[in-house]
This record gives sequence, structure tokens and C-alpha cells, in this order.
Amino acid sequence: MTDTYRIALFGAGGKMGTRITNNLAKTDHDVRHVEGAPAGQERLRAAGHEPVAAEAAIDGAQIVILAVPDLALGSVTAEIVPQLAPGTVVLTLDPAAAYAGLLTTREDVVQAVAHPCHPSVFLQRETPEQWADTFGGIAAPQDVIAAVESDDAATQALVERVVRDIYAPVIDVHWVTVKQLAQLEPTLVETIACMIGALLKESLQEAVDTMGVPEPAARAILLGHTQVALANSLNGDNPFSDACLIAMDYGRESIIKEDWKKVFRDDELDKNLARMLHLDTIER
Repeated sequence: MTDTYRIALFGAGGKMGTRITNNLAKTDHDVRHVEGAPAGQERLRAAGHEPVAAEAAIDGAQIVILAVPDLALGSVTAEIVPQLAPGTVVLTLDPAAAYAGLLTTREDVVQAVAHPCHPSVFLQRETPEQWADTFGGIAAPQDVIAAVESDDAATQALVERVVRDIYAPVIDVHWVTVKQLAQLEPTLVETIACMIGALLKESLQEAVDTMGVPEPAARAILLGHTQVALANSLNGDNPFSDACLIAMDYGRESIIKEDWKKVFRDDELDKNLARMLHLDTIER
């Protein structure tokens, strides 16, 4: 394997695809951009990239990146995977469709998934650009979780090189299985962490709208205490006070269901993904 590769990027002018397009433009890879939406095509042309047909993009490609919505992955892979050369890597950016078995696969085509962790709340930021980049892929370093269904060291090296380029700047790439990645995303980070983030927003509005607390005061104390809560709980920076522990117990009893950890079970993961993918059931 060389340090540069021929890449076919599908959805190159979409929301995530544009981020990847911008990062790949900083590399020496030979990138072919595929985009079906007229608005996406205009974004590509404005950035100096001419969209190409799918057949031309995959011809000779060593890795195919599918930056398309989960619901489109089944039809896209059904169209292109039969045409790929043996050994080609098909990289998706989310594990849901891969874990649910919705992708067209071949034994001689490598399936890979890579999902960004986004910059950590504890990241040591040093520039205004890093502070502004809360999503990642622009200035703030982030980790990436990846899975590749191949034991070939050269193929894994190809995937890691491209993953580091599309999500740059990257600190570490953590390797897991496709199932483990699905357990992390959505269960750990969307079902739980993002839900808690939305709950914090609702709580802020309740303090302002129902309790009548001035919004700046409520926002200031919530944001500061959110950082303390995460630092104390996840980093062990400081112990919670005895009174805080009592309040936390009251909150758990009042808000959290006793059986909440069931979301980590395989059957619950299948229910969750079926909802996300608009399926009746997940069948594997």
C-alpha cells in the first residue's frame, strides 16, 4: 500500500460529505466526488470539484466512502458493490445499517465503519479556531471509533490513513467490532448522552419559563455545573458534597427508571435501530 489512494466519495456535497471533501482536499489522495442532489453539486463546484458519475468514481477506487443517509445505504450499496474490484474497501460513517445487515456485501469486498467521537469536553484547546470547532473535523482534535472486517494489516493501514484524513485532526483511532460500534453509537452516545443533553435544555427552559429565574442566571449556573458534574463523575476531579449526593439520589429516584440499563441489551439495541432505520424489525 502507498500513502495516497484513489477514493470515491459518495454524498460529497452533503452535510457530512462537504466536511470530508474539505479535509480530503488537503491531502494528495485522488478523490472522485459523487453527488446526486443539485444543491450538493453546486456546493462541490463552488469549492472547485466537478461531480462525476458513480461508475467513473468507483473505477479503480481502493476505498469507497459513503457519506449518505442511513436510509440510502441499502440502495447505494446494492448498485455499486457488485461493480467493485476485489479488495475494495467500502467505508460507511455510521454502524446502524451495517449492523442491521442492510448493506449489500461481497466476500472479496471489505466492509468498514468509522465514526467520529467529536472533540472531548475535556480537550485542551489552544486557539480560537479550536474553541469554535465543537463538532470536529476542522481545528479541534478528536478520536475516532472504527471497525474493519479484515485481518489484513495493509487494508487496516489504508482504512486508518483515510479515516485520519477525513476526520482530521485525529488523536487516536480506536478499533472495535461493528456490533460494539453500534452499542456505542447509538446506545451510549445518542440514546443516553444526547438524550441527557436535550433533558438539560428542557430543564433550563423549565427554570426560566415555570420558575421565573432570569435566563442568564439559569444558563450560567447550568453550564458551569454541567462541567463540574462531568469532571467529578468521569474524571474524578473532585468529590461531590454529601448534600449533592442526597440531591442526586432524589433525582435518580424521581427521573430514572430502575431498569434503564436494559438499553444495552441486544434485543433493545435491535428495537432502537429498527426505529432509527424505519424498519419493523432487525433481521440478521
